[in-house]
Amino acid sequence: MSESTRLPLFIQISELLRREISAGYWLPGERLPTEAELAKKLGVAVGTLRKALTELESNGLLERKQGSGTYVKNAPDSSAVYHFFRLELKSGGGLPNADVLNLERHTNTYVASLLGLPSNAPLWRFRRLRKLDQQPAAMEEIWIDGRHSEHIPREDVIESLYVFYREKLGFWISKVQDSITVDHVPDWKHPDFKPDVGSACGYIERLSWSNQDRIEEVSFTWYDPETVCYAARWT
Repeated sequence: MSESTRLPLFIQISELLRREISAGYWLPGERLPTEAELAKKLGVAVGTLRKALTELESNGLLERKQGSGTYVKNAPDSSAVYHFFRLELKSGGGLPNADVLNLERHTNTYVASLLGLPSNAPLWRFRRLRKLDQQPAAMEEIWIDGRHSEHIPREDVIESLYVFYREKLGFWISKVQDSITVDHVPDWKHPDFKPDVGSACGYIERLSWSNQDRIEEVSFTWYDPETVCYAARWT
């Protein structure tokens, strides 16, 4: 994926911190590590971290107290880019990135039935390699109704599809339903994804509803259980 389609680094860091606050690593009222400690932990410059903290402060998630530090003020809401992202490194968290491997129009009888469309309806299919802290973690196949757009230039697809849907296609994801089981690695897998084609791995089938309360996205994710786990927390 080109640098132009990546989220700016400070946004990636702010979204990672949103994930960790949402996951309960830091609770409302708790003080974050110092900027120097946190920047070192995340592997970014202090200036980049400060921009991320400013973004979270402006959104009401953090509060900076002069001479004391930065504190969690509120938990994130569902507007966070990675609010519904459930894969984590086994060591915890991890900064998500995704490389688009393939973007094509296809038909798929099963997906069309889930979307409530005719069996021969045109669909957009995205295939991606998902990484956490640049470690290959999962293979993703994502489907949406082809009527959203006749043409989607690959260079227009940023790594956060939820942002792409909102900014380019006019809808956003409001809720999801995941079914988790085991499946076999597909034959289109990227060479950097460790499990072999046909071997057993973790598998997630997701239905995603839009703000108009209809299923707008169907996705299938094959993840490496040696690298990541599925984690969901509620407070």
